[in-house]
Amino acid sequence: MLALVDWQRFRPENLLAGQVLERVPAGLSLLYLVGLALIVFLLFLLLFDGRKFQFVFERDLPKKVKNRLNRTATNRSLIIWQVIFILLASTVFGFHVYWTIFAATNDERFQRLSNRDIRFRRMALSELRGWIFDRSGDLSNILAYYKKQPDGSIVRTYTLEKEMAHLFGSELGSPGLERALFTQSFDKLPEAWEVFIQDKKSEVKDVRLTIDKDLQIFVAKQLEGKKGAIVVLNPQTGDLLAMYSSPSFTLGQIKTAEDLTRLEADKANRPLLNRATREYYVPGSTFKTFTMITAFRAGMEDLTFESRPEGFIPFRGSKPILDANGGCEPPYGCMVLDIGQAYEASSNQYFAQLAVALGRERLKQTARLVGIEPVETPAEALNFRLFPDIWNTSSKEIANSLAPAQSVMVLGNEISAYDLGLEGMGQGYAGQMTPFQMALIAAAAGNLQGKLMKPKIELDQPPQVFSQVLSPEQAARIREIMALVTEGTGGTATRVFANIRAAGIRVGGKTGTAEKLAPVFENGKLKTVKKRRKVRGEWIEYEVPVMYERTDSWFICIAPLENPQLAIAVVVEGGGFGARTAAPIAANIILKARELGLLGEKYKPKQSQTPTPTRNRRR
Repeated sequence: MLALVDWQRFRPENLLAGQVLERVPAGLSLLYLVGLALIVFLLFLLLFDGRKFQFVFERDLPKKVKNRLNRTATNRSLIIWQVIFILLASTVFGFHVYWTIFAATNDERFQRLSNRDIRFRRMALSELRGWIFDRSGDLSNILAYYKKQPDGSIVRTYTLEKEMAHLFGSELGSPGLERALFTQSFDKLPEAWEVFIQDKKSEVKDVRLTIDKDLQIFVAKQLEGKKGAIVVLNPQTGDLLAMYSSPSFTLGQIKTAEDLTRLEADKANRPLLNRATREYYVPGSTFKTFTMITAFRAGMEDLTFESRPEGFIPFRGSKPILDANGGCEPPYGCMVLDIGQAYEASSNQYFAQLAVALGRERLKQTARLVGIEPVETPAEALNFRLFPDIWNTSSKEIANSLAPAQSVMVLGNEISAYDLGLEGMGQGYAGQMTPFQMALIAAAAGNLQGKLMKPKIELDQPPQVFSQVLSPEQAARIREIMALVTEGTGGTATRVFANIRAAGIRVGGKTGTAEKLAPVFENGKLKTVKKRRKVRGEWIEYEVPVMYERTDSWFICIAPLENPQLAIAVVVEGGGFGARTAAPIAANIILKARELGLLGEKYKPKQSQTPTPTRNRRR
C-alpha cells in the first residue's frame, strides 16, 4: 500500500503549498486505525493462544510456576496496552472534539482556512449541482442554474418550472431526474486513505439533456386546460425530445412536506402524477400497430379477413366483435380486407381476427421486444411494477428516477379467443399501456433498421439498442402502411394532416379512440353512492365511487416518413375521437419541430415560409 503514496508531495515546496497539511490528519487517522487493528489482533491472540504461548525463560520451569508467570505476564501486557490505547484514543478524539465543536466558533485561523479543507469542500459541494442545459447547450436555453437573490442568497432557479416539473422532480418525495443527475457516488475506500494517497476533489459537472427547450414549451401549451400526456422521441437515437403531463405543478409549489401533502390530496387532478410514464390507459386502435408488427415478424402480413355486418364471432356463443360504427368501417365496408386496408380504415374485425390467428406465443414475443410484459392471468396484471431497464442512462439512479410503469397484457391460456381478439384491437386485457410505451411502439416502426432504441435523456450518452424488432425491409413496409392513415382517401387522419402534406412532410400514424371507466368528482371531491350487502346474515352499508365512461383521444405517429426523426404519442383524457383532438396536436408538434430544425436539414424552413399550425378539426 505504501507504493501507492505519492512521496513527491512531501517535498518542501509542496509543504509550503499546503498540500501535506490536509494529509497530516488523514495520515494520523490511518496510523491510529493500524495501531487499533494491531491491538485488537494481539488481544485476540492472547485470548485464544494464551495457554500455548510461552516465553523462553518459562520452558524449564515447573508447570505451576509457568501458569502463574504466564498469567502475570499476560495481565501486565494487557494493562500496558490498555493504557496506550486509552492515551491514543483520548488524543485523537480530543482533536476531533476540538475541531468539530470549538474551533468553528473560537478559532479565527480555523474559520479563515476552513474552506481549504477537503472535507469541508466536499460537504459544501455535495449541496451544489451543475447547470442543466437543453440539447443545444446554449446559455439562452438553460433549464436549471443558480441565481443570486437581492439579499445575497443563492437559490436554484428553473426556466421551465412547470414544463419540466415532472421530469426534474421536487426536493421532497421520490428522487426526480435532477436529484439523480447529481447524486454523489462514494468510493469504498476510507476517505482518509483517499486523502492521503491522492488529491481527490469533488467536481460538479454541467449536464446537457436531449430535451429541446422550445419544443418542451410548445408541447406543454398543447395540453393547456386538458388532462393527458405527450411523448416525443427520436426513433433513430432514442433521444427524448419532449415529454409533458397535464395537469402539472410548479417546482416552487413544493417547499415543505405540507405542500407535498396538499398536492397529493388533489385526487381530481392528480398534478403530481406523470401521466406520460406512470398512468395506464386503454390504447384503443393505436395498439393495432403492435398487432401489425407481430404479423410482419411472423410472416403473416399477407393474411386477409372478411368484415361482416354481424361482426367477428371468435367461437360459438361468444359476443361479436364489431367495428366502431356497429357494422363495417368505411370506406371499404363489408368485404375481404388486407392489412393495409384494415389499418387505414381502422377495422376492429380485421385486427381481432389477426390476433387470434397469430396466437398467444407470437404476441408474447413481440410484447417483450417492445418493452411490454406478458402475464398469464388478469390478477398478475394488477401488480404495479416499474421498468427502469428500458432507459439508456449513465447510472441506475437516473434510470430509477425516470422509470415508467411497466405496461402489461394478459396472454395466458385461460383467456378466450374473444379476449385475444379484443387485445388485437387495443381493448380488453391490453388496456394497461402508458403513453411512453405507445411512443416506443411507434419508434420501433420508425427506426430505419427496425430496432427499438433505448430512450435516453443525457445528450452525451451513446445510443443503445433495446431489441431488434423488425428487419429494415419490414419496418419500411410498415411505415408505408402507417402513411395510409394520414394520406389515404379513407385515412382517419387524412384531413387533419393536409397542412403537413402541403409543407412537403410525409407522416405515418394511427388514430385511437378508447373508452375507459373513470370516477366522477364534484367540487374536487370524489362522488360516491351508498350500497348495501349482506355479510354473515347482517346488512352492511358501504360507499362506492360513481363512475362514468370517458372517451380518450389517441394518436401515435412518425415523421418524416423516409427518415423518421420523431416518434410521437399523444393522449387526451375525454378528448373524443383520435382525429378530433390528439391528431391535430401531433400535427402541430411536427410543424413546430420543423421550425426548430428537428426534422433534419432537408426540412429546415426559411423564416418567411413557416406554415401555420393546424387548427383542431372535428371528425
